[in-house]
Amino acid sequence: MYSIKRYLGFKYFDNARIKNISECFMKRLNSHCLLKLNLLLVLTLILLQGCFGIGPKLGPDYLQPKLEMQDAWHQALTDGLVAGEANLQTWWMVFNDPVLNRLIERADQGNLQLKESFARIKEARAIRGIEAGERFPDLNSTGDARRRRSPHTFLPPTTQKSRTDEFFKFGGEGSWEIDFWGRIDRSIESADASLSASVEDYRDVLVVLYADVSTNYVEVRALQDRIKYVRGNIETQRKSLQLTKDRFNAGLAPMLDVQQAELNLAMTESLLPSLQLQLVQTINSLGVLLGEHPGTLHEELGIQASIPKTSEHITVGLPVELLRQRPDIRQAERELAAQTALIGVAKADLYPSFSLFGTFEVAANDFSDVFSYSKSRMHSFGPSFTWNIFDGGRVRNQIRVENARTEQLLVRYEQTVLNALEDVENAMVSYIQEGVRLEALERSVMAARKSTELVNTLYMNGLTDFQNVQEMERFQFEQEDKFAESEGQVIQNLISVYRSLGGGWTPESVQHAQAK
Repeated sequence: MYSIKRYLGFKYFDNARIKNISECFMKRLNSHCLLKLNLLLVLTLILLQGCFGIGPKLGPDYLQPKLEMQDAWHQALTDGLVAGEANLQTWWMVFNDPVLNRLIERADQGNLQLKESFARIKEARAIRGIEAGERFPDLNSTGDARRRRSPHTFLPPTTQKSRTDEFFKFGGEGSWEIDFWGRIDRSIESADASLSASVEDYRDVLVVLYADVSTNYVEVRALQDRIKYVRGNIETQRKSLQLTKDRFNAGLAPMLDVQQAELNLAMTESLLPSLQLQLVQTINSLGVLLGEHPGTLHEELGIQASIPKTSEHITVGLPVELLRQRPDIRQAERELAAQTALIGVAKADLYPSFSLFGTFEVAANDFSDVFSYSKSRMHSFGPSFTWNIFDGGRVRNQIRVENARTEQLLVRYEQTVLNALEDVENAMVSYIQEGVRLEALERSVMAARKSTELVNTLYMNGLTDFQNVQEMERFQFEQEDKFAESEGQVIQNLISVYRSLGGGWTPESVQHAQAK
C-alpha cells in the first residue's frame, strides 16, 4: 500500500481509497473475464449445434421401404393392352375428342376440390416455414414511457407542492435455441415430407378429377345413344301399331294384335323418361366437377355425339412402376417419412436443451439520459439449459406413441400398394371382358335387326302372328340398348385402367396450379 501511495504521489490516498480502487479494478476485470467466458461458451455451442451438422441427430434416418413387386400383371394382356412404358400424363388425348379436351381444361381451372387441395399445399408450406424459423433467434423489443404526478396531500408535510416523476425505458431481448440434438432438423424434415405428401394429394385429386370428368362425359354420350335407340324403336313400334290397325280394319288381323302393339309401344315409351332423367343428372354432375352451376352444360352437350373411341394400343407398364406413378402410393410413403422424423423430435426431449439468452436495456428518469449509454445501460448475455429430469414417463411414452404411429403408417403404405395392384388388375380384366361382351352384343344386334325385318315380312304375308313380331321388336331394342350401354362401359373401364395406373398428372402440375 505504501509503495502505491508513494508511486502515485498523492498525499490524500489512504488505505480505504486504495482498497476501493482495487476492488473496482477487480470487478471490471472479472466482468471482462466473464464476458469472454460467455462468448467462448456461445461459440462452442454454435459450432456444435445441429443446424451446422456437427451435433448428433436423434431418431432413425428414414429409408424408403422396399416391397417385393411382381414382374408382370396377373391378368394376361390381350389386343389393346400391351406392356411397355406408359404415357399417362394426357391419356384422354387418345380419344381425340375436342369436347372432352375442353371439359378437362375447364375442370383443371374451376374444380373446387382441386382448389381446396392446393390450399392444403399452401398450408403445408407455411407450416414448413414455421418449423424452419426455429433455426433462427427470437428477437423482441420493449419500451416504456410513464409520467406520474403525485398530489401534495399524498406527500410528506414538508412538501408543499405536487411532484411529477418520469420514467423511460427502452430495450430488447433475444433467445436462440441451439439445436444440439437435431430436434429442429427433425421437425423440418417432417414438415418437408408433409409438404411433399400434400403435393401428392393434389396430384391424386387430379387423377380422380380427370377420370371422373371423362367417365361422366362418356356416360352422357352412352345415354344419348340409348335414348336414340329407344326413340328409333318407338318409331318402329308406332308403324307396327298402324299396320295392325290397318290389317284389323281390313279384317286381316284380330283386335288382339292391335292391343299387343299398343302394349308394346307403351312399354317402350315408359323407358324414355328414366333415361332422360339419368342424362340430366349426369350432365349436372359433370358441371359440378367443372366448378360450374349444374345447368350450364345442357346446351353445350345437348347436341348428340358418338361415344369416344380409340384405336391405339394401351400401354400399361409394369407393376413396379406404380410405386412412382400413383400419387396415393407416393403420398402414403411421404406420410411415413414425415412420421418417422417425429420419433427424433420426441427423443430430443430426453436430453437437455441449450439456449442463448440476452437482454439489453436503457432506463432513466430523464429522457435526455436515455441516450447516455454510460448512465442508463443494463445488459445480460449468456448460455442456459433446461433438462426435464422427471416427468412421470411422459417423454418415453411419447416416443412409444411416435413409434406406434410409424408402424401404422408403414402398414398403411403396404396396404395402399396392395390396393393399387388390385385396382389395376380389376380394371384391366373389366376392360378386357367388357370388350369381349361388346363384340358378342354387336353380333346379336345385327342378328336381331335381320330377324325383325324377316318376321315383319312374314307377318305382312300372313305367315306368322303378331306375337312373333312383338317379341322380335322387343328383343331388338333390348340388344341395341345393351350394346349402347356396353359400348360406353368399355370406354369407362378403359378410363378406370388409366385411373388405376395413376395417369393424369405431370411433375409441373403444382407449378401450373400456382400460376393460375
